[in-house]
Amino acid sequence: MTKTFRQGQILRLIRTQSLFTQEELARKLRESGLEATQVTLSRDIRELGLVKTTDGYRELQRETPHVNIASLASEVIRDVRSAMNQVVLRTAPGHASSVAVALDSESWPEVLGTIAGDDTILVICADPGLADSVAARIRQMLEGI
Repeated sequence: MTKTFRQGQILRLIRTQSLFTQEELARKLRESGLEATQVTLSRDIRELGLVKTTDGYRELQRETPHVNIASLASEVIRDVRSAMNQVVLRTAPGHASSVAVALDSESWPEVLGTIAGDDTILVICADPGLADSVAARIRQMLEGI
């Protein structure tokens, strides 16, 4: 069992049931075939940002700050290439995900979606013309136009 899987199960449980104590949470996890110590549950609760409410453990609603793709582009995008209906962006290591999130939040109509790795983003467009347009738009940001 991985930490990510266990934390996912914790979120599933608190989203579907009212659990008020770590003991209740541990029991429900055991019923699902997962063992977790009190120390592990405490750490998971803290890492997941869970809070106790009158309805049991709940997730805090975190406001994610909007990052403008233009401000991020010149800092971390290293290369832009289009291929058919796709654009491949190369970033500094570890920055692909944040650039993809910023690009997704821009809601450009020509972008159908993004897939991010560690330093590479695949931007999918509906057709090659739109991909060329997106690539040109990002290159303009890199040049500060």
